[in-house]
Amino acid sequence: MVARGLGWSPGGSPVIAAFDLDLPRGQLSAIVGRSGCGKSSLLRLLAGVRVPDQGVVSGVPSRRGFVFQDPALLPWRSLRENVALPGQLGLDTESIHGVIARVGLAEHAEKLPGELSGGQRMRASLARALVSRPDVLFLDEPFAALDGVTRRDLAAIIASLLPEVTVVMVTHDLADAARLADRVVVVDGPPLRVVLDLPLPAPRPRGPAAVAEVVARVEAVAS
Repeated sequence: MVARGLGWSPGGSPVIAAFDLDLPRGQLSAIVGRSGCGKSSLLRLLAGVRVPDQGVVSGVPSRRGFVFQDPALLPWRSLRENVALPGQLGLDTESIHGVIARVGLAEHAEKLPGELSGGQRMRASLARALVSRPDVLFLDEPFAALDGVTRRDLAAIIASLLPEVTVVMVTHDLADAARLADRVVVVDGPPLRVVLDLPLPAPRPRGPAAVAEVVARVEAVAS
């Protein structure tokens, strides 16, 4: 995927202006920045959820999944029914149960969202995004408000999708990006700009020592 000259100015104030970014296929690119800098707006432009005022995003696969920071599950539908929502496309039961099992929720399939923990609801949201077999997955703060163990489990699930699925993740937490990404893009704004673009070595998810090393490298350059 390639973004060129992106601009978005709600109310006349530029949140994103003349922004360029290349996103390699089959990798996890983490876009990191402080709250309010415009990174979630960028994610929506890249995913086609919003239309830019200027510029273009090319090379975006037609099969896309999006996981919002708020899982936004329908409270009156079971986990299984929520995951099946994109499919009112004619997905078979086996496919739905398969993706629920992949995120580790097979035994919770008939529970309502109110009966699930925060981490389980986020995994249900991920399953809903995966059920249509996307080629690219957009994640907006997927680890926000999750405890350490749940973060680790969700990170492992996301890592297992690569390289078959391209992943673009937005987060304000540098440690989350350092744990999981092939590449960290540090941004600031508004208007949004790239402060640092850092490729990271395999493997992933990375352990505490490797995460601390990446965080230190980024902070030394970006501060």
